[in-house]
Amino acid sequence: MRKLSILCLFCISIGFAIFNFQGLATKGEFDSLVIDFKENISATEIDRQLQVLTEQYHLAPRLNSQFSQSEQTYTVKGDRSLLDKLRGSSLSQDVEAIEPNYIYHATVAPNDPQYSKQWHLHSIHAERAWEDNRGKGIVVAIIDTGVSKVPDLAETEFVKGYDFVNDKINADDDNGHGTHVAGTVAQSTNNNYGVAGIAYESKIMPLKVLSGSGGGTISDIAEAIRFAADNKADVINMSLGGGGESQVMKDAIDYAYRKGVVIIAAAGNENNNSASYPARYAHVIGVAATDAQGDRAEFSNYGAGVDISAPGGGHGSKIWQETIDPETNLPMLAGFQGTSMAAPHVAGVAALIKSTGVTAPEEVFAVLQQSVRKVEQDPQNFYGAGNLDAAAAVKLAQTGKISINDFFRWLRDNGYLNLRFWIDGGAIALLPKLAMVVGSYLLAFLIRAYVPFGLPLWSGMLAGSSGLFFLKGFYIFDLPQAPFRILGSSIPELGNAIAGNNTLNPAFASVLIPLGLLVVCWSMPQGKWFAVGTSLGVASCLLVSAVVAPNVWLLGDEWIARSFLVLNGLLCFGLARFAARGDSQTV
Repeated sequence: MRKLSILCLFCISIGFAIFNFQGLATKGEFDSLVIDFKENISATEIDRQLQVLTEQYHLAPRLNSQFSQSEQTYTVKGDRSLLDKLRGSSLSQDVEAIEPNYIYHATVAPNDPQYSKQWHLHSIHAERAWEDNRGKGIVVAIIDTGVSKVPDLAETEFVKGYDFVNDKINADDDNGHGTHVAGTVAQSTNNNYGVAGIAYESKIMPLKVLSGSGGGTISDIAEAIRFAADNKADVINMSLGGGGESQVMKDAIDYAYRKGVVIIAAAGNENNNSASYPARYAHVIGVAATDAQGDRAEFSNYGAGVDISAPGGGHGSKIWQETIDPETNLPMLAGFQGTSMAAPHVAGVAALIKSTGVTAPEEVFAVLQQSVRKVEQDPQNFYGAGNLDAAAAVKLAQTGKISINDFFRWLRDNGYLNLRFWIDGGAIALLPKLAMVVGSYLLAFLIRAYVPFGLPLWSGMLAGSSGLFFLKGFYIFDLPQAPFRILGSSIPELGNAIAGNNTLNPAFASVLIPLGLLVVCWSMPQGKWFAVGTSLGVASCLLVSAVVAPNVWLLGDEWIARSFLVLNGLLCFGLARFAARGDSQTV
């Protein structure tokens, strides 16, 4: 039993450590620190602190430059370990900041005169990606309204395409949508004209499946998918969608996937709680839309079928590319918005990844997932794995640090479960849940002399500590999420389960419910041990929450909330011990 308790403590410690690491982790490269003294600190006190740095820490602080005297800004050589030590020392009382002296690098900015309008390329760090890769040699099939070779696509290479609407080889655009999408992928760049594209050295395969009015049939789309796969397309972009599931299209998608094609589709613009088809099919990367602030676009679908998010406009922001005016057929720079605009951002980055030599569709998807800027609080899966980051994706692909988890891929490929929800928001969210479960067993072990281990106690501990936590985000297409969130929530989380947020309600996250259960169930032998187990589970949940997520309604997320959770956690444990011991003495 001693070994078991040590193992439990170790598991809880790991959960705490990983969560704390997430909060402390700092991105960026540095080998020195900046120390900026407060303006009201006397020269004598600054000299004393500098002497401490020299003698105690063996550092050689110096003014950053001849212009730093007025601001009293010094630099010292150091790493993360030294940063933590200095922030915890008396020096922290006299400074405005002690922070990493980050090293920045020059970026490649294109000379396209309208590039400044393209906030969406800046937001995915396209410039840093271009330093390493521009998509050379990759063919991206644009399955859309066709693509017209406007002036800002003049230097972009085209390969053979097809017009499936009119059954002819020339696949010109008569709507403007497809040309705009193609521009995001591979608009001619550094040509002193117009705007830029993401993978501007890649090749475009124009495949027209939508008419000038924007509509198209499943049969045409499925044929276009097979055409792309048979003609050596590396990436397919489908900025289109609908509500009907089709075996014909599914078979075409599976065919292209087996031939090594990365398939990307827009999630849809109906603000629905699931992506539209074809984004919802297995082997398709479904893309939701974000605005210029990186928040979910108000129109974007979310939930089941969303794998990643990318800029798509919304809340007043638009995606800028050159396309055609469908009325005059003349080129124009136009701002569009929609998940149709988000999908080609992912297609462009997929082309960059493939150009590095990562070719298998599952590996490209893994790079996209692992390189995103994660959104930690995403209970309704607005963002999938997170926000697209072109620079991080290219860097990860080039270093070859790709790990494919077969189990995760199977969950995604079956088409009915959202992977991130299946483990309650990702592996990091899973660890505290496990810590809560293990912690409740550890607390029960501490009063083992008084409790009969059995189903009533165990089920109470599970209900109180974590609920059926894998159900908190269990996803079945088009069914309401709220029942699953309630079933998957522990007792302290029930107050915020329907809203789907992480702010604990103090009435639920306290000793009140365990106390009420014990009062009601005192005379029922099985019910009483369920109530004791619940008290232990709630105690564990509150104590772990006090460390990893002390966010309580009206109490904030600082020491007041933390103290409230710790106090109630201890009260719950004391209540369980009192009830168990009292029953033992009665017997």
